[in-house]
Formats: sequence, structure tokens, C-alpha cells
Amino acid sequence: MEYLILALVILVVLGVILFLNFVPLGLWITAFFSGVSIKITTLVGMRLRRVRPRRIVNPMIKATKAGLDLRIENLEAHYLAGGNVNTLVDALIAAQRANINLEFEQAAAIDLAGRDVLEAVQVSVNPKVIETPNISAVAQDGIEVIVKAKVTVRANIDRLVGGAGEETIIARVGEGIVTTVGSAASYKAVLENPDSISKVVLEKGLDSGTAYEILSIDIADVDVARNIGARLQTDQAEADKKIAEAKASERRAMAMAQEQEMRAKVVEAESQVPLALAEALKEGHLGVMDYYEMQNVLSDTSMREAISKATDPKEKMIKKDSFRDKDKN
Repeated sequence: MEYLILALVILVVLGVILFLNFVPLGLWITAFFSGVSIKITTLVGMRLRRVRPRRIVNPMIKATKAGLDLRIENLEAHYLAGGNVNTLVDALIAAQRANINLEFEQAAAIDLAGRDVLEAVQVSVNPKVIETPNISAVAQDGIEVIVKAKVTVRANIDRLVGGAGEETIIARVGEGIVTTVGSAASYKAVLENPDSISKVVLEKGLDSGTAYEILSIDIADVDVARNIGARLQTDQAEADKKIAEAKASERRAMAMAQEQEMRAKVVEAESQVPLALAEALKEGHLGVMDYYEMQNVLSDTSMREAISKATDPKEKMIKKDSFRDKDKN
């Protein structure tokens, strides 16, 4: 009998533990004394729907204490949709304290869109500064200018869903800086009036279609870099030089080819001379004495050419004597 009573007691204790584990009675009591009206069956239903009741009830208590009129069903639906209920409630409380008109549906849409709704509310109250990377631009005189800017933005709650982010703001500001510096006649004008870049860029309305409103664009640093114009001219001159050298090499090769062709024709013509002489002797158009006289003329011509090429007088005399001896022989 004692064992039966002990077993019953153990079963009752286990049942109570299982009941308290499945039914968050402590959480219901906390909600009740916090002024949140919620049924115990609702908490049990959350368990059955695999929703952690604490993730819903605690933000609901926070919202109730802050004076927000929220429904527990909406918070649970947002949780089931994959949203962050705690961050959503914090954003609604922050918006209420800052007198920003932010409805629950709008805040839920922002949160489900992947943006940090609490950070968006904070940025709309306290604008933040976005620093651009070093932006390279070239003025009309060919001098490169490195510009760094700081963009002060404020979140636009109405355009957070579907609006472009910080990357678009940085890209547009960079494009505006490049355009403004490129339209300057000289880099000196940019250095003298860097605020002109801010004025021109702000007039372009770069925040259209973005989730932010640009409040100001401040030029933080302007540095002079390379002389791009001179470098381009140097590269162009080098390229022109290589083109001219290539054309000259082509003309030289053509001239050499023509010279070789002419030499081949000369050799071919010279090879026909003995044949022509033989034919003339055979047909009687050229006599033997005429042939010898022609040979003497050729020898005399060769002698003159050799003497004209010699530079030393003694060498000239030696060559004259040698040719004379040949003629005697």
C-alpha cells in the first residue's frame, strides 16, 4: 500500500512538472500582473503551433507598459513569418517616443524586408555619417584629384521598403564628384573651392529612390595625385614612335627586297653577255680584234676603278705598274 501511494505521488509530481513545462503558468501569471490580458489556452495554443510563448509575451508586456496598443495575434503572426518581434516592439516604442508616425504593419514590413527597423528609427532621429572611399577624378587640365567626402543621411521611414541602401548613396556621390571635378577647368579651381563640389552634388538629388535623405555632403580631404594628361601624351608619343619605327622597318625591308631583285636582274643580264659575244663572233658581227680591243677597254676601266679606290700614292703607283705589266704581257 505504501508503495502504491508513493507511486501515485511520483506520478502526480511528474504530471505537474509536465503540465508546467507544457503550460507556461508562470509566464501567464507574469503577464496577468503586468496588465496583459492573455488566456492560458492561448499560451497552450502557442506551444502546439511550435511558438515559444516567451518570445511573444515578453515583448507584449514591454509594449503594454510603453502604452502601445498591440494585439497578441499580430505579434505571433509576425514571429511565424520569420520576423524579430522584440526588435519590432523596440522600434515601435522608439518611434512613439520620438513622435515618428510608424504603424505596426509598416514596421513589420520593414523588418520582414530584411532591414533593421530599430536602427532605421534611430537613424531617422539621429542622422549618421557615411564616409566615402577615396574617389579619383581628373580635371580638364589632366591633373588627377583624390577626393574623400562625408555624407550625412537620415533614414526615410516611408522609403525603407524598396528603397536603395548605403551602397547606392556612395556610388551616386562618387559619380557626382567625378562629374564635378571633370567639368573644372583646372585642379586649382577644385582646391580653391572644394565646397563647390558639395553644392553641385547636392543639387543633383542623389537621394531619390533611396531609403535615406541626404542632409549634407562635406568634402573631408582633397589631394593632388598624378598628371594623367601628361602621362597619356607620353604614352601616345611612345605609341606613335613604335608605329613610325614599324613603318620605317617595313619600308627598309621593301627597299632591300627591291635591291636584291635588281641585283638578280643585273646578274641575269651579265650572264647573257658571254652568250651574246659568242653569237656575235659566230655570225661574224664581231671580229677577233674587236674582241681584244673590248677586253683592253675593260681592263683599263678596272685599273682606273682600282686606282681611284686606293688612298696611298705609293699604292696607286704600284697598281699602275702592275696593270702596265699585264698589258705588256
